[in-house]
Amino acid sequence: MQTWGSHGDIRPFLALAEGLQAAGNDVHLVITCADGAVYSDYVSAHGIRLTVLATPVLTAAQQGEIARLAYTIRNPLEQIAEILRLCFAPVEDLMFASAQDLCADADLLIGHYFMHPLQIAAELAGRPYVSTLLSHGGLPSAYTNPIGLPVGKAGNRFLWWLTRTLITRAIAHYPNRLRRQLGMPPTTDIINQVWLSKQLTLAAVSPQLCVAQPDWPASVQVCGFLDTPNLDMEGKLPDAMASFLQAGEAPVYMTLGSWMPKDSDGQAQALYLLTQAARLSGCRAIIQGDNARACGYLSDQQILYISAAPHHAIFPRCRAVVHHGGAGTTQSATLAGRPSIVVAHISEQEHWGAELRRVGIAGKPLQRRSLTAAALAKQIRRVTPEMARKAHIIGDAMKQENGVAVAVRLIMRTFA
Repeated sequence: MQTWGSHGDIRPFLALAEGLQAAGNDVHLVITCADGAVYSDYVSAHGIRLTVLATPVLTAAQQGEIARLAYTIRNPLEQIAEILRLCFAPVEDLMFASAQDLCADADLLIGHYFMHPLQIAAELAGRPYVSTLLSHGGLPSAYTNPIGLPVGKAGNRFLWWLTRTLITRAIAHYPNRLRRQLGMPPTTDIINQVWLSKQLTLAAVSPQLCVAQPDWPASVQVCGFLDTPNLDMEGKLPDAMASFLQAGEAPVYMTLGSWMPKDSDGQAQALYLLTQAARLSGCRAIIQGDNARACGYLSDQQILYISAAPHHAIFPRCRAVVHHGGAGTTQSATLAGRPSIVVAHISEQEHWGAELRRVGIAGKPLQRRSLTAAALAKQIRRVTPEMARKAHIIGDAMKQENGVAVAVRLIMRTFA
């Protein structure tokens, strides 16, 4: 198994690796973390082999610069291209070498859908390959539209053809560089030839948020949210947080996840926006940021500043969650039965915000590039009892799911 990205791109693979190992398989997971999260001290519950490769890809200063660059770019294709150029390309050859090592020992390869080095290595070695999608927004269908326009099935098909063509034009040179070096034919369709596997593609999204479309290939299967029960990764509530929760009404939790700038200037600006939004809305708030004290922000009776928190423990005790719309945080907030306010930085996060709005547990996503404290405060005040009721119902339904168990069953049935 191999993945790359932020915590939200890595944690699902840890969960799936643990599930496969518990089912009697010998699992080796290679991870490359772009943002510097630490996994070298991760203790596997079931004895998976874990290799941390080329981590972190970026320095703290680079992370802040790239985050600002990505969310100021309006074109989603340019966003993807810049993220790959700055965060993926510098370690592409190292990841491919590791992928070849995995292929030498493995009967089956499972990768993050962006992981073309592993897909190429598996194809070259003649090994079966499973692609794992952490979002369903890139799955073409006549029943959905890539840009949300009501143009009917024929229009949807055309727009998906155009989307596939433009994505391939924007980023196919990355896999095709490796393929050319290896004497392999070029990739001509990134979505169908890299992001999807003809053998098995797992859509790691709760069925509560992902509607399986009738024209998806049979190889695409919705398994559900891949979350890990290993709470050692997050721990328990800090004493200061427990005391804050007991001291008043349920707060709004605010986090930008891996998109919170790591540099002091960028973090100070983000903390200012979140703090002012809390003050303007009048809500109690827990605001997540690594260096709030260094940026001049001190906790009081209304706002608690923390560097990190266990989402599984804190989200159920909050009134709502302000977040960036990443796949993991989106589904964690929904699993906790809480409404969301999404501050989208890139197009994938806009998709998640739109899905939450579709099921009635969020308002219209906000754009980070144009975010103001007043706009965020307005969205916080717009969280209604009906949103809370729907979020509670959807969260209860998600609690009955077991994405890891479904994924393990699909994998073992397909490749028995």
